[in-house]
Amino acid sequence: MRKSFAVFGLGRFGETVVRTLVAEHQDVLAVDIKEEPVNELMDVATQTMIADTRDEEVLRDLNVESFDYVIIGIGNNMEASILTTMLSKEQGAKKVIAKAETSDQGRVLERVGADQVIFPERDMGQSVVRKLLSNHILNFIDLSDEYTLAAIEITDPNFVNQNLIDLNIRQRFGLTVIAIKHGKEINVSPKPTDMMALHDVITVVGSIKSVNALDDALKK
Repeated sequence: MRKSFAVFGLGRFGETVVRTLVAEHQDVLAVDIKEEPVNELMDVATQTMIADTRDEEVLRDLNVESFDYVIIGIGNNMEASILTTMLSKEQGAKKVIAKAETSDQGRVLERVGADQVIFPERDMGQSVVRKLLSNHILNFIDLSDEYTLAAIEITDPNFVNQNLIDLNIRQRFGLTVIAIKHGKEINVSPKPTDMMALHDVITVVGSIKSVNALDDALKK
């Protein structure tokens, strides 16, 4: 489904968001107070604008309430980030996602109206470390501070030629298997009798602790 996004702040984070959204065929307005980053995305984004989003009149002219999402990537200027977040919500923005560089900044952004606060640098660091420390986790998406969705490669011979009933992953680890990838084929909502093969990738959902337990249980 095609959605509309306004991205305020075109640093590395904002630029990456714009390019990724456009690659997914979404409508994107890219805005920055500086001319250079706007020019870089002039032929990429649906629309670009040089503007100061701390100005209430600017946000009113941009019709922020018409966008499905407003993404604020002004992480290095706390005053601008907070003011843009607050004014966007006051102007009727449906959902505001704001970037923060510190936990204190994140708390303030939540208090002034951000629907979601993200910490790209912190999250990337945590992601790198978790992948380095794991043996079989290929990818993961944290659903909260406690729960995650993870893709795990089956390399343990004890798991091969076993079905989900035999492996009893739900009871042993408290995880739900929602997909099995075999080569290029993906089996969504697998049956309990579906068999595992070497190097299959299972997608599981459950607590981070449980995912780590399964990762530790699999032999290298």
